[in-house]
Amino acid sequence: MKVRVKQAVVLAGGEGTRLRPLTSTRPKPLLPVLGVPCIEYVIASLAQAGVEEVFLACGYRSEDVLKVLGKGERLGVRIEFAYEKEPMGTAGAVKLLEDRLEGTFVVGSGDTLTDADLGALIDFHMQRKAEATMGLTELEHPEQFGIVGVDDDGRIERFKEKPRTEEVFSRVINAGTYVLEKEVLELIPRGEKYDFSKNLFMDMLQKGRGLYASPLRGYWKDIGRPSDLYLANMDMASRKGAITAQGAVAGTVPIGATVEGPAYFGDQVEANDCIITRSAIGSRCVLGHNTKMEGSLLLDDVIVGVGASVHGCIIGERCRIGDAAHLVDCVLGDDAVIHSSSCAKGTILDTGCSL
Repeated sequence: MKVRVKQAVVLAGGEGTRLRPLTSTRPKPLLPVLGVPCIEYVIASLAQAGVEEVFLACGYRSEDVLKVLGKGERLGVRIEFAYEKEPMGTAGAVKLLEDRLEGTFVVGSGDTLTDADLGALIDFHMQRKAEATMGLTELEHPEQFGIVGVDDDGRIERFKEKPRTEEVFSRVINAGTYVLEKEVLELIPRGEKYDFSKNLFMDMLQKGRGLYASPLRGYWKDIGRPSDLYLANMDMASRKGAITAQGAVAGTVPIGATVEGPAYFGDQVEANDCIITRSAIGSRCVLGHNTKMEGSLLLDDVIVGVGASVHGCIIGERCRIGDAAHLVDCVLGDDAVIHSSSCAKGTILDTGCSL
């Protein structure tokens, strides 16, 4: 019988500064992927692995997360919220929960998108009798993450945080998902800012503690930039749901729209006589006649005028794009306005601003 872990901590306190202005009005874990907050994919993976109680370590705009997730009944878990008065680092945030954690538990990140089989990671941890097990994934360009070298048994031999290109010895990275034994928390100093990757795992490696790693089975992506959020939507549109002949997943393809997938449509989208290519369109969006949408992500309630074209853009909620406007590689915060016949390339427009 497979062993299942009942508790998890999900770190969801970051401000998502690289995602602004999208994160000016919402915390990063609530950014949508196929209309679902990113953090819900993480919690669903935990629930599938048998986790019953999730401690959500919140900071920035925590009231928004509480409003969306509630007590977790809808997701099949019991959510308890924990609040940091000041940022304590990834390990320091978990240390604050030491008195509420028991035995073996999982640590996940609300800042990444994953549908990984966490049960497999837990089983590996138990089989190795590890103190800490790190979930791994592979990237072509790993310089912004912690790279990992393991032996044939999965024991971590080397670890380098954010290496320079010439220092890269592996394209396997720390995916920010861990299985831990509670006694590991004794290594974390109380009341200090302390990180898993920069501090705790380096300390464990130097001391020869039971630090292991295993590849995650399933999808994983960091959504640190607006372009990453778009790609996460496209990847999930390719992976999930019943894909129509036109390549769209979920929702209903708007009447009269020409669609080249992968694509996603939320509920009640209007897009008559429009050409939509590799894009995700949120619920209640209205695209005017002869609109061209390519390589873009629209959040909910966006209105695009007649004859407009939008290429490579991320558009926040309730934005208004005027007739015959032409946007390329832009990011618009919620409630931004683009006037008719305006042209913009590479523009980042803050929440509520106009162009």
